[in-house]
Amino acid sequence: MNDVSRLPGSAHHHWQWQLRAACRNLGPGRFYHPAGERGEEREDRDEAAKRVCAVCPVRAACLEHALRTREPFGVWGGLTEEERRALPGQTGRRTVAAHAGAGHR
Repeated sequence: MNDVSRLPGSAHHHWQWQLRAACRNLGPGRFYHPAGERGEEREDRDEAAKRVCAVCPVRAACLEHALRTREPFGVWGGLTEEERRALPGQTGRRTVAAHAGAGHR
């Protein structure tokens, strides 16, 4: 079970950014890999997700959310779970801003 203690409160302003997300109506299949997916298929799915993130107006907010809550799965803010775990100082705003504007992979 996920640890929900790091999630922001239920206040509307904590979640408002999601309404403007480029992925809002795309469904989760592009952003979360199925169990056992490896190699080229996973890389292709990740790259497709990152293309959506690259033009997203709320990419930095999305990445900040994923880092703050330690989101364990999926592509958030243009980074895979492995890429997010590899970031030093995951919760710092400078880290979020620097990576939200940079191209990855």
